[in-house]
Order: sequence, then C-alpha cells, then structure tokens
Amino acid sequence: MATFTLRERPLPLDDSWDVIVVGGGPAGCTAAAAAAREGARTLLVEATGCLGGMGTAGLVPAWMTFGDQEKQVVRGLAERVFTACKQGMPHVAPEVQGSPIDGELLKRIYDDLVTGAGACVLFNTALAAVEMDGPGTVSALLLANKAGLTAYRAKVYVDCTGDGDVAAWAGAEFAKGDEHGELMPATLCFVLTNVDEYAYRYGARLWPDTITAIMKSGRYPEIPDMHLCNDLIGPRTVGFNAGHVWDVDNTEPESVSKALVQGRKIAKALRDALAEMHPAFANAFLASTASLLGIRETRRIIGDYVLNINDFLARRSFPDEVCRNAYPVDIHTAKNEIAASRAGQLDVMARYENYQKGESHGIPYRCLTPKGLSNVLVAGRSISCDRPVQSSIRVMSVCLGLGEAAGLAAALTAAQPVQDVHTVDTATLRRRLCEEGGYLPEVAAVTA
Repeated sequence: MATFTLRERPLPLDDSWDVIVVGGGPAGCTAAAAAAREGARTLLVEATGCLGGMGTAGLVPAWMTFGDQEKQVVRGLAERVFTACKQGMPHVAPEVQGSPIDGELLKRIYDDLVTGAGACVLFNTALAAVEMDGPGTVSALLLANKAGLTAYRAKVYVDCTGDGDVAAWAGAEFAKGDEHGELMPATLCFVLTNVDEYAYRYGARLWPDTITAIMKSGRYPEIPDMHLCNDLIGPRTVGFNAGHVWDVDNTEPESVSKALVQGRKIAKALRDALAEMHPAFANAFLASTASLLGIRETRRIIGDYVLNINDFLARRSFPDEVCRNAYPVDIHTAKNEIAASRAGQLDVMARYENYQKGESHGIPYRCLTPKGLSNVLVAGRSISCDRPVQSSIRVMSVCLGLGEAAGLAAALTAAQPVQDVHTVDTATLRRRLCEEGGYLPEVAAVTA
C-alpha cells in the first residue's frame, strides 16, 4: 500500500485526566466507574452512541452465567449491573445466574453507572492513534470525532477495546487465533417481534429440533450451521445470537464490512425459515439487526502472566487474582467443522471438561498488565491468556469483573509518584475489590 505523510501541525490537547478508558463495552463501563469511584478524573471513550457494547449495540440477547451453579462468583459492579437488568425485566426470576437482556434498559443502566460514579463519556469518538514518550510509555491518544483530531493525555490508560488496540498500537506483544491464525467465526445478532409467546415457550424446541429440520430441508442455503441461541427479551420479542460468519478479523475493516452484509442476509433467512418451520414465528417481524458485529476473538495481549488451559482445568487460584470465572471453554465452529455442524454432529461445548457445581478459577492481575508498557492496563476479552481460556473469559459477565479490577488498579497507579501498573500493591487492590462487594477467596502465596 502507498504511504502518506501527515503534515506537522499542532492539535488541541486535553491533559486534564488521571485515567482514560478506551472502549465502552462491559469492561470499559466498570473500569471507568471503578476509577472514578476512587477519585480519579476519568474519561470513557466510546466509538458508538451508547455504552454496553455487545449487550446493547450488539443485541446479544442474554448474559452468560455470573455463577458456579451454586453462587454468584462475579460480583461487585458486575452484580450491580446484572441485578438492575433483572429487576427491569418482570419475566426474569431474580435468583438466576444468567438471563435475557433488554438492551434499551441496559443502555440506561450503564449510563447511570458510569456518570453516577463521576466519569465523563465521549460518544461517537474513535481511537485514531497512540503516541509514545519513549519505549513503553504512552504519552497521548489521538481521538477522532466531529471536532476532528484531538490529543488526550492521562496518567494511565485502560484498553477495553476488545481488540487490544491501545496496547498493540503502543507496541505490546500479542497472539491471535489458533496455530494457523484462524479466528472464531463472528455473528450478527438480531431481534424478531410479533412472536407467539405461548408457542415459543411450549412448542417444539428451536434447538436442536427446529434448526435440524431447517438444515435438512435444504431450502435455506444462507443459513450456515446449527448455531441458534435465543431468548425472550420482551413481550412477543425474541433476541437471537444465531448463525456464523467465517474469515472475519475485527482489526481488518474490509472483512468486517463484508461480514455485516452477510450477517443481515443470514438474519432474514433465519426469520423466513422459522416462519415456515415453527408456529411461534409464523407472523414474526425482523425488527432489527445489530449495529455491531459479534466478534469473539482477535488479539490477546501478552502480559506478565499468560493464563492457560491447565490453569483452567486445575481450577487454579492465584494470590493476586482479581476476578473469578466459571464459564466453560466455548470455541465456536471452525471452518473445517461446518459440515459436521450442519449435520448436527458437533458439540462445541464438549471440547474440554466442564466445571461442576461450586467450581471456578481465578484470573490474576498479571493478565491485565501488558509486558513492556508502564501506564497501560488491558481488560475484557483481550487479556493475557491462551486461546482456550480466552473462549471462556470473553463473556460479558467476566468482562464486567475484569473491568472493575482494571479501573481500580488504574486509579491506584495514577496516585503513585511514578506511574507503573506492574507495581500496584495487589493486596490493596484485592482488599478494595472485596470492600466493594467482590468475591475473591483467600489464597496462599505458595499456589502462585
């Protein structure tokens, strides 16, 4: 590709911040709220017009579990968000550990969480570049919005972009995909309305019965496989996390653009197939497809510790852990598994041993600290881990917990005379998380 050299010119600079969080998904919201709660002057930068990421703009219809089948293990700000969401949905039992999502309600919950803690939000603002003050230290972020390019400076930056953009552009090492570079497929979620609730609740099962019939009919070639997660998100309204699009890399805009077009075709095909095959959807209306493509993985930033599948299988705890997780390994269908999926012969949740009741593992703070960067933290699905573990910790519930830990650590770092995220006192960090309702069992140092 040809190159273009920018003309040297001054940019407006806002250097009034202690902490800048980039990305307003679940991790970004709790990171900003936690940092501001600690008294740090905090700015949250979000590329879209709402907070919440995949749970709002992405139309993901349900939370994955916050618990270990016995108790809730992702607590603190995560529990506050989850509880508020359930309380606003009368058809959801208060005791469940995973439930449907009303995306419009969730937008307001995140707005209140972040602004109520004292953080400021910049919507419709994209990260354009990362400026360095020598190796390892970010000096400013260049942000792009209707004001043009503006430089923003903080003492500490929290990367909640999902793709590790801040850390990667600052020079951090990262891994990506499997050993061949293949990434999990993407999904464009959608919403159907005018659904017969009685037939939906008590009729034939959508998965596997109805989707199997659709696959066998051969009349809907646009539908790629058996993936058909769905939840009643409101009166006569069902949200779908369904269908897959392969060869999508969220760090390559061209592939995302093509996938959005394909995803909308899949949503229409699924609406038509369900209308034919299931009485609940005979008069269903395709009300909306998501404005954000559902991306499951891209970069995994290499940190001071790489959480691995052996840690997961051993249910390992760490003396510096800042979050717990009980969600299973969930690596979606690879390209070479499409035929098996269409034939109903693939169970992606059986790739690794699943946890039993009461079991979970810890996520250490060291997974949030990128090697070689002094004033950057990472939270969300791009933390330091191997691919199987990433497929587990990427869910929104865990991202909420990781974000709170990163935001609190950022505030502690900003208060230091010299900002270095690697020197945070993790005992203090864990104590504050627990004081704010976190669940972090005591761990002996010898298990590190």
